[in-house]
Amino acid sequence: MSVAQPEPRAAGRNARADLAVVIVTWNVRDLALDALRTLTDDLAASGMEATVWVVDNASTDGTAAAVRAAFPAVRVIASSSNLGFAGGNNLALRELGFDDASSAAPAAAFLLNPDTRVQRGAVRALYDTLRTHPRAGLVGARLTYADGSFQHSAFRFPGLGQIIVELLRVPGRLHESRFNGRYPRDRYARGAPFPVDHTLGATMMVRREAIQQVGLLDEGFYVYCEEIDWQMRLRAAGWEVYCVPAAHVTHLAGQSTGQVRAASLVNLWRSRVRLYEKHYPRHKVALARWLIRVGMQRQARLAAARFAAGEISAAERSALVEAYRTIRAL
Repeated sequence: MSVAQPEPRAAGRNARADLAVVIVTWNVRDLALDALRTLTDDLAASGMEATVWVVDNASTDGTAAAVRAAFPAVRVIASSSNLGFAGGNNLALRELGFDDASSAAPAAAFLLNPDTRVQRGAVRALYDTLRTHPRAGLVGARLTYADGSFQHSAFRFPGLGQIIVELLRVPGRLHESRFNGRYPRDRYARGAPFPVDHTLGATMMVRREAIQQVGLLDEGFYVYCEEIDWQMRLRAAGWEVYCVPAAHVTHLAGQSTGQVRAASLVNLWRSRVRLYEKHYPRHKVALARWLIRVGMQRQARLAAARFAAGEISAAERSALVEAYRTIRAL
């Protein structure tokens, strides 16, 4: 693997690159360093030509400096403000030329979360799936949690069922069902790539031509749902999306957004409402809003019960209740 330092854009710096990897960070220095170690080890074994970019969203933990010191071949863009997931990735994708059909951008872009550990052979398995499936616009890895347990890596596009399962009381069997947007676990166990509506945003390898056709990530989604919107646009343009079980990546899940829980809840539901408004008819948006309002009332009652049981502090309860109130008003 050759991790190349970018040249000026006009020089066509990526003309021979197979792949550009983009990692967006925010105050996860140690996790990002681990992600880069596992990524570069896998790329070295893959024999692929790749550039690796880190966009740091104004971290205060020294992420940018630490990456530069540990991985001098990685291109680091230190943003002066937090651009979010979409904005951070787009910053690198524009530098790489993915927004310009006439540029010599790499054959594919691999958007990778910093809270991941790439297992050996994952990058090659994803890239080979793109090559052997001509209409594959985007592919994602099979994810597991840190303890090796199963993690859903792909989902059906959001429907009212997912809101019901997440916010209201329903039979436990629905959590793993199609009603909740899940694919059967045996699809992953079979080992072969299988078509899905969308993969989780932690690992998305996207074909150059697909990006150039549908455009970059929608920065109106500051955080959350931007990967769903992107894959909705890809699917609408005729591209296919696959989950690739042979590509194994450990995903520690939510390490950046988990730092600000109440704010993350508001960001999550704001993005979900925007996704519905952008892609679904008015009657479905209205039903979604009603379900969210009812669900947030229930979540506030649950927060009160958790406080009474000593599971959360008064400050946590207050922050959550305020978040639920804000979400109901979206």
